[in-house]
Amino acid sequence: MTESRSTALLTDHYELTMLQAALRSGAAERPTVFEMFARRLPESRRYGVVAGTGRFLDALERFRFDTPTLDHLADAKVVDDPTLEWLSSYRFSGDIWGYAEGECYFAGSPILVVEGSFAECVVLETLALSIYNHDCAIAAAASRMVSAANGRPMIEMGSRRTHEEAAVAAARVAYITGFATSSNLEAGRRYGVPTAGTSAHSFTLLHDNERHAFEAQLTALGAGTTLLVDTYDVVRAVRTAMELAGPSLGAVRLDSGDLGVLASEVRKLLDEHGATETRIVVTSDLDEHAIQALAVAPVDGYGVGTSLVTGSGTPTASLVYKLVARAQGDDPTSPLSPVAKRSVGKPSRGGRKWGARRLDEHGQAGAELVYDYEPELGRLERPLLVPLVAGGETVGRETLGAARERHSRAVAELPMTARQMSRGEPAIPTLFEQRALT
Repeated sequence: MTESRSTALLTDHYELTMLQAALRSGAAERPTVFEMFARRLPESRRYGVVAGTGRFLDALERFRFDTPTLDHLADAKVVDDPTLEWLSSYRFSGDIWGYAEGECYFAGSPILVVEGSFAECVVLETLALSIYNHDCAIAAAASRMVSAANGRPMIEMGSRRTHEEAAVAAARVAYITGFATSSNLEAGRRYGVPTAGTSAHSFTLLHDNERHAFEAQLTALGAGTTLLVDTYDVVRAVRTAMELAGPSLGAVRLDSGDLGVLASEVRKLLDEHGATETRIVVTSDLDEHAIQALAVAPVDGYGVGTSLVTGSGTPTASLVYKLVARAQGDDPTSPLSPVAKRSVGKPSRGGRKWGARRLDEHGQAGAELVYDYEPELGRLERPLLVPLVAGGETVGRETLGAARERHSRAVAELPMTARQMSRGEPAIPTLFEQRALT
């Protein structure tokens, strides 16, 4: 079997059956606007975080129906020959706008706006949702964890708790939201995420005793390494570490037990040996609530795995991708008319949207504004949509560092309630601004 790098089959079967039917009806080339948004935020989230934009743009560039892909569709009889012929030359040629990666969003925020023919836009639904729903969920959890850490460095270490590709995506997202490093080497190679790592309990158990394990690690990695001190007895391990490395030891790691109590005891032992600069790093199934509970403990850094890569109880952002406007005919110049679902519990708002954030004189956010027309923004209104694709060409690619800096600024402008860990209302309300009727 010939392997394909195409992303075109990372989709649902019904995307292509809709395409076939639209080609048959003659409506496939009708100009349309699709939008991706969340109807509401999860109860435990005061704000959402846009993540996955860079991955989506990469996937879009490889969204081609190459020969192996078309052969599979033909052999499986997914669509008919005219549809296969149309797909063979597929290349998205429309425009895409979106909230920039790292930006915060709220219920109703039009975080992705896709403009083009129905045929070329509808087939992107699953691709966009699968990337953004995963990455935005991880980003919201990671952002809360960074907030709870209150400046203490965070290490992402969840690769062993999720799918191998999800692990790489999660490491990328964690860095955008403020994590310092990741254990995932592929994230380092692919995205430039700083990586770090030392040893696990198996390394200690490999050796005849803890002293031999520590000696081997210090010889190989230097005194600046981090020693794992809870394989047997924490107090004895710390004393052994001090005998071998002295006050120049970089850090010790605690991975079990009552982390707050142990951290205090270890800090006392380290200080007694003059190791006042030796850091204490804690791991062990941490989430944002556990991190916040350790705020008063003498902890210098956190390693987070399972809770991060599973969205800390919210594994999806519940984003949807909906048709919000269409032309009455196939002419590209035809005016667009709003369309919307009226389904009970799942309504949508028709018409192409523009998003902005209202700030006060001190730069603090007060409301998310969603316009159903292109507005002239006031002095204290910040536009949120940026061009990502223009005429089929990617124009919105940026560095991970830029997204990281944007996220830091976006969270900083939210009111203090955004950083509360308890359930509650979104940090700011969403106001839908409609054009005045004349």
